[in-house]
Amino acid sequence: MDAQGRGRAGGIDPADQWVFDPETGSYELRLDHDGEPVATPSGGAPAATPSAPRAAAKPSAAPRQKPKPGGGRNVPGQRGTGGGRRAGAAKATTGRRKPKPKKSVKKKALMWTGGTIGVVLVVTSVGGYLLYQHFNNNIDKVDVGINNDAVTKGPVNILIIGTDKRSGSGNTGYGDDGSVGHADTTLLFHVSEDRTNATALSIPRDLITDIPACPTKKGGTTRTIPGSKGVRFNESLGQEERDPGCTWRTVEQLTGLKVTHFMMADFNAVKKLSSAVGGVEVCLAKDINDADSHLKLGKGRHTVEGEQALAFVRTRHSVGFGGDLSRIELQQQFLSSMIRKMKAGDTLTNPKKLYDLADAATNSLTVDTGIGSVSKLTALAKELSKVNLKNITFATVPVVDNPAEGKKHKTVVLDKAKAEPLFAMVRQDVSLTEVKEKEKKAQEQADAKQAALLEGPKAEPANVRVKVFNGSGKVGAAGETVSWMQNSKGMTRTSNGGNASDGKKDKTTLEFAPNQADQARRLAEAMGLPADALKQGSGDAAPTAEMKLTLGADFKGAGTPVSAPDKAPEGIQKVEADDNNICAK
Repeated sequence: MDAQGRGRAGGIDPADQWVFDPETGSYELRLDHDGEPVATPSGGAPAATPSAPRAAAKPSAAPRQKPKPGGGRNVPGQRGTGGGRRAGAAKATTGRRKPKPKKSVKKKALMWTGGTIGVVLVVTSVGGYLLYQHFNNNIDKVDVGINNDAVTKGPVNILIIGTDKRSGSGNTGYGDDGSVGHADTTLLFHVSEDRTNATALSIPRDLITDIPACPTKKGGTTRTIPGSKGVRFNESLGQEERDPGCTWRTVEQLTGLKVTHFMMADFNAVKKLSSAVGGVEVCLAKDINDADSHLKLGKGRHTVEGEQALAFVRTRHSVGFGGDLSRIELQQQFLSSMIRKMKAGDTLTNPKKLYDLADAATNSLTVDTGIGSVSKLTALAKELSKVNLKNITFATVPVVDNPAEGKKHKTVVLDKAKAEPLFAMVRQDVSLTEVKEKEKKAQEQADAKQAALLEGPKAEPANVRVKVFNGSGKVGAAGETVSWMQNSKGMTRTSNGGNASDGKKDKTTLEFAPNQADQARRLAEAMGLPADALKQGSGDAAPTAEMKLTLGADFKGAGTPVSAPDKAPEGIQKVEADDNNICAK
C-alpha cells in the first residue's frame, strides 16, 4: 500500500486536541470542520493536552463558525448533551445538572477502544472516539467484486496480506526497487462464531498451488485474469496485475474457508505500527547478524520498532533452517507479542499513544469495500475484541518439501494428511488452544447436553427415513449422498430433496423429532456428524415422516466424515498468543 502524502495537516499534533470534559469524566477529541482545535473563548485557556489534563473552558456566546466551502466535515456532538454542545447555549433555568460520577481509567479505556480493528499484522486496537471521520480519508480500499457486511453473525475470516511492494513511501531501499509486490506474508485470521477463540493460519509464500481465474477492476472496467496451475502462492497478488481479490479466491479454494474481509499492509506499515505501540518485545535464542535483512541483535530479549522491527520479521537466513517457514515462526512470535502489548500496556489509556496507533493503522491499511470506512472498521473491531488473548493461536499450514525439485528445495507442497484435518478444525470452530484442565472441564459440561444426543440406541439402517438437501455449494452433492446411503449403508428409505431453499450453508445439519432420535444417531454415525450438527425438535413426528439433512460447506464427499478432529494433528507449527516464553532459534 502506498502510504505517501497522508499526514497531519498544518503541522498540528491531533493528540493536542483532546479536551477533558468534567461532565463525562473523560477526554474527548474536539475538531472543527477543518480538523483544527475548537476555538476557546477570548482570553480563555487553550484545550489541555492528554499529558496535562484540565477542564475545558466553557464555550463563549459567540456563534459557531460556519464550515468553510469544500471539504467541510461534520463532527459528532459530545455525549450526553442532546446533540452536541453549542456555543452560546443558555444555562438551564432549573439549576445546574448534577455531575455524573467520573469513570475509572478502565472504563475510559473501553470507551476509547471500541475493540480490535483486526490483525494488522494481526490485531490493532483503535477506539470509538478516535474513529471520527477524521480518519476516513486515511483508508485505502480495493473493490474485489465481493462486498460483505462488516460484521456477520457467523464466523469471521479476515485475510491479512503483507506485501513486499518496493515502491511508495517507506518501501524502497530493500532491493528489487519498483516491484509491484506479491503476497509475501499471508495469514487467514479465523474468529469462531461464538467469538470464544481465534486461529491465525500462516500460508507459506512458496507453497505450490493453483490460482483460480479472478475478475479484477481497473480504470472503471473489469477483466478476468486467467488462472494458473502449479505456481507459487505469492503470485496470487501482483503477478499479471492480480489484486487482493485473487489472493482471496486462492485462499478460499485452498482451505475451504469463506473469506469475509481482507486487510493489506506493506513494509512501511510494520515500521509505523511497531513504533506506534512503543515497540514490540521479541526474544532470540542466539546472536543474529543477518546481512540480508540488516538485523543485528544479540541473544535474549529486545524491544524492536521501526526499521529494526521490519528487519526482525524479514529475517530468515539466520534462524531455523534458513527458509520461509523459519521466518514465519519469527513473524508469529512478533505478532503474538504485539497483541500482548496492546492488551496489557498503557496504549489504550493514553490518548496520544492511542491516536498515534489509530493514525498509523488507518494510514497503513488497504481493505475491501465492506470495511472501507471508519464506522465499518469500528463495528468489526468490536466483534474481534471479544476474543480472549489466551484463546488465540497461530498455526502454519502443514507443508512438505516439493518432491519434484530433487535435493535442492525452493518450494513446498501441501501436506494433505495434516492440512485437511487442520482446515476441518478451523471450519468447525474447534480451538487449537491447549486449554487448562479446569476450563476444559467446564466446556465439556456445557457440551454434555448436546453430546448426549449421540448416545443411545440406533435404528436399523433400513428404518432410517431422511430427505437430503444440498446447501454445500457442490453440484450433485445431495444425489451423491443418497446413492451412497442406499448402496453402501443400506438406508433404502432416503430421498433427494434437491438444493436447499435458503441457499448455501456453512455447516451440515440434521433436523429430527424426539421419536426419530434412534434414526438420527444411526445417520450421524454413518456420516461422522458432530454433536452440534444435530437439531432436535420439541414435538414427535408422524411414523413415516422424514428427517431433514442439509449438507453444508463442511461436506467433503459421501463417505468422508463431516466431523473435525478435536485435537490438532501432531507436528504442526503453532504458537499461542499469550505465551511470552518463545525465543527464536
